[in-house]
Amino acid sequence: MDFFLLITGLIGLWLGTELTIGGALAIARRLRLSEFFVGLVILSIGSDLPEIAVATDAGLKGLTGVDASGVVVGSSVGSVIAQIGFVLGVGAVISRLQLPRDFIYRHGAVLLLATVLLFVVVLDGVVTRGEGLALIVSYVVYVVALTRNSGDPAAEKPDAIAQGGLRSWILLLVGLATVIMGSEVTVEAVLSIARRLEISEALISVLVIGIGTSLPELSISISAILKRRTQMSVGNIVGSNILDTLLPIGIAAVISRVTIDAQTRYFDIPYIFVLTVVVLALFLTRRGVSRPQGILILSIYGLYVVVKLIQF
Repeated sequence: MDFFLLITGLIGLWLGTELTIGGALAIARRLRLSEFFVGLVILSIGSDLPEIAVATDAGLKGLTGVDASGVVVGSSVGSVIAQIGFVLGVGAVISRLQLPRDFIYRHGAVLLLATVLLFVVVLDGVVTRGEGLALIVSYVVYVVALTRNSGDPAAEKPDAIAQGGLRSWILLLVGLATVIMGSEVTVEAVLSIARRLEISEALISVLVIGIGTSLPELSISISAILKRRTQMSVGNIVGSNILDTLLPIGIAAVISRVTIDAQTRYFDIPYIFVLTVVVLALFLTRRGVSRPQGILILSIYGLYVVVKLIQF
């Protein structure tokens, strides 16, 4: 029954996110935001609603005395690794991915700095309310900076989804409600399964929720690649990873204190940093990230999964 609830929760997260993204993208189009901004901020925030919802729900559980820190940290870290390792790898296998060097330097540097900031914050094994607030503020500052350079609206291509007005807002609200309900079911199922099997909540969160909540990014990226909108696809992944690194743990910590296990501090987060450096280095080559590089990235992600299973 718990596994059924877990699958139901993940489906709810995915479906709710799809509805929310549709509504958010329609609203963004109507407001004439640039495609770059839509990919890096609007879509990344929309596709990361599951992680945000899970973190908020787990944080509220902490106020009642139920420690769900493993779910918060595991889903956040697992999602980051799944997105840059699995989602980007699959995208590169489908089609060559290329980005301007200024994009790589600017936003790649932010992603690396976000990872370093998270590592420094969790080094003592606890994320306090003040540290959580620092993570949130860092992300807000980044988004504000992006908003001031959102690009040329005239460069946007018309999109049929932008025809709706009230419909877009209804779609957004329905999606948000579905995500919230899905997060509640998912967190409850993970906690129950972890207790019954006597295994780490963080492990389940990294390997199951991390991949499950990355389905929206995978769907968006593949769709964008097929439409030859590489920047939107990669922008969504980079934006999502910056958000996942800073916001979910930050939100949960502001609500109630979050604890981080040693394995996450000394293996998972450094692994994110190394994988990010490898991916950014590949993007800096003239040919960008093509099929061979995509297979390499998938292999690095596969190695991570194998190590996690062996450690379990």
